[in-house]
Amino acid sequence: MNLTVNHHRTYCYTGGKPFDAAKPTVVFIHGVLNDHSVWILQSRYLAHHGWNVLAVDLPGHCKSEGDAPATVEEAAAFIGALLDAAGVKKAALVGHSWGSLIALEAAARLKDRVTHLVLVGAAYPMKVSQVLLDASLNNPEAGIRMINVFSRSTLAAPPSALGPGTWVYGANTALNRRVLRSNPGVNVFHRGFTACNSYAGGEAAVQALTCPVLFLLGAQDQMTQPKAAKALIDQARAHGKAVQVTHLPVGHHQMTETPEETLFAIRDFLAEDSAA
Repeated sequence: MNLTVNHHRTYCYTGGKPFDAAKPTVVFIHGVLNDHSVWILQSRYLAHHGWNVLAVDLPGHCKSEGDAPATVEEAAAFIGALLDAAGVKKAALVGHSWGSLIALEAAARLKDRVTHLVLVGAAYPMKVSQVLLDASLNNPEAGIRMINVFSRSTLAAPPSALGPGTWVYGANTALNRRVLRSNPGVNVFHRGFTACNSYAGGEAAVQALTCPVLFLLGAQDQMTQPKAAKALIDQARAHGKAVQVTHLPVGHHQMTETPEETLFAIRDFLAEDSAA
């Protein structure tokens, strides 16, 4: 589905079901060098089980026009504009990696418009090594190889992820290349990493939340190590937020390495009453 957001065409995958703003809605937000397709199993399941799904391509990425966000704050403002354009009064937000920071900042700004918040592969601060920053700018192909090594705990996805025999390393490498080449005017690899590295609003954002939050972390994650989410978890609990933490025995791409466990954790969390 295409929406006009901030005067630009924005693509949202709806999970194979017609969009209906009257249904409960969940927005899926991808990370750096990804697009809506990383949520394929989770988005399709929820779309076929009573949820309205908007798995978005962020501006300047793949099927979406507009300027690629240079900061987490810019991307969070886009999420608010997306809800307005879709006519959605309230939504759950699910974000992965960079998308988790975007979802966090958006939830803090949108207050009661956000019913649930799921942070997959989250860390704060989300510092990016200088080696990776330099590679993303000067040698993107080398950077893509590095992030795929660091992000994976297995080379063989379960059959439910992308199909039997799928080479997850190769599949994600191809996706990264496609996303990078989708925007010839901007290096979205470096821009996204810079946005992660420079975001300083995490603690203030988590204090401002009005919805429950689920941290969905990979125990073997080398990109955003689970201990790097502790500051956010501690802040949320210290300020009386409803917090759940789930650790999965995988790396940074929980959606393909433990697709069903990731789905079920999100599904069960979204089923809970946000007012509870």
